[in-house]
Amino acid sequence: MKAVLFDLDGTLIDTAADFIRIIQNMCREENRAVVDAALIRTQVSEGARAMVKLVYPELEVDDPIFLAHRQRFLDLYGADIAVDTDLFEGMYPLLESLEAKHIPWGIVTNKPRDLSEALLKALNLTERCAVLVCPEDVSKTKPDPEPMYLAAKQLNIAPSEIIYVGDHPRDIDAGRNANMYTILAAYGYLPLPYKDDLTAWHADCIVNNVSELDQLLYTMTSQ
Repeated sequence: MKAVLFDLDGTLIDTAADFIRIIQNMCREENRAVVDAALIRTQVSEGARAMVKLVYPELEVDDPIFLAHRQRFLDLYGADIAVDTDLFEGMYPLLESLEAKHIPWGIVTNKPRDLSEALLKALNLTERCAVLVCPEDVSKTKPDPEPMYLAAKQLNIAPSEIIYVGDHPRDIDAGRNANMYTILAAYGYLPLPYKDDLTAWHADCIVNNVSELDQLLYTMTSQ
């Protein structure tokens, strides 16, 4: 294998703490019951709409009031994007290991580009990341393979020689649809409806922590 691509939230970077901070503060400001951190964590990969819905379950997602709350959430997040956010434990040496072997790594995410770029900048990863594909770059997002093909094209590496790591069924579907080797990051923000049967995702491999991922990537990129 010649390259490794990661999903962003819940796979490469542990962003949940900042989302939890903002959502729980919104609850307190509105005098609403504070949403449990564990529940917020399961919704991170579903995006801003799903997280804000935890605070305002009675509002329809197309309600102008809901949309205003969603925009406020995004504004708060963008203003303080990496207060408690960092790479998952063990991910720094994993990336260093890939770089030492001249294996390019990159990101394919459904997170908006402005937020993705701000996050990478805050963690000093911008120059190290070989490719970043966001929703604005494609006509169809994951689980469609289009963003995977675009990343492969930008790397100039065949999709079949690329590994994709993700923590959501759409990640695995996108990777499989592009004929990439898929790894399910079971340490990530597994969505509630899918977390009880990970084998049903049909990933090529499942890892339970970053250490297992590191060992697997070392082996696969050494062949």
